[in-house]
Amino acid sequence: MSRIALAFVLLFFLPGVSRAGPETELALKLPPTSLAKWYKPANKRQVWLHTMFSLRREYQAVSEYILLEDAKRALKWAKRLDKHYRSIAEMVPGWRDELEIQLLEALLAALEKDKLDVAGEQARKLVKSCRSCHREYQAVVALMYRAPDFSKMTVEDSETLEEEAFDKVMERLTTLLNRVKIAFEDGRKAVARESLEALHRRLEDLAGGCEQCHRDDSASRLLFGKDYQRISAELAEGIAQADVAKTGGAMGELAVSVCARCHAIHRIQSDMRELITE
Repeated sequence: MSRIALAFVLLFFLPGVSRAGPETELALKLPPTSLAKWYKPANKRQVWLHTMFSLRREYQAVSEYILLEDAKRALKWAKRLDKHYRSIAEMVPGWRDELEIQLLEALLAALEKDKLDVAGEQARKLVKSCRSCHREYQAVVALMYRAPDFSKMTVEDSETLEEEAFDKVMERLTTLLNRVKIAFEDGRKAVARESLEALHRRLEDLAGGCEQCHRDDSASRLLFGKDYQRISAELAEGIAQADVAKTGGAMGELAVSVCARCHAIHRIQSDMRELITE
């Protein structure tokens, strides 16, 4: 995806992006740098994410018990909410001034006095403040700290047993796939067949590299399972038989079922992450 296309996606679909003018300029609001230490690889326990999950659960409990007019249980969860909400300032001091502590204190006070109408109003105001922060930062933070970083990933070449940079591996796959197409169209069947065999080996190497993030072989089975075996066989047959329709169809299916499927999941996120972190 080109950087212009990425800019378009960021401009129209991401929260936290402002339009700087009629030109295609983007103004991204980046989070404080202190947030990085609460995400992997700096933080193995993912404390920040678990804190956010806890806040969501606690707010839900407070809201439900207010509707059920159960002030006692609502107060129980509100106290947990208070603890996790205040911890945001400890983890990311740059966001201390963004917190609406007075709303939380008003919520607790209302629940202690069994004033459920007041408590409900304060709870709604509190969640609005949370949403405003999410609108500005959530998507950008997810791209920065949760999208895959392929710049540090390597793939072992099964023939040389050397580690290769991920971007070089992807370039080689593209080259081989195009070489199959070029050689077949020009009647060089031997070159097309050899390139296809090399493509298979490199794809198998890539599948092994996927296990650096995917702790089992689920990604490999998804991409290189029965469909992949069938398509590969059809492509080899098409080349051997000089069958233009069969070869073209198999190449198109290969590009969609293997390349595009993975790109749809990972590449857009990865490219956006690179764009932002630059």
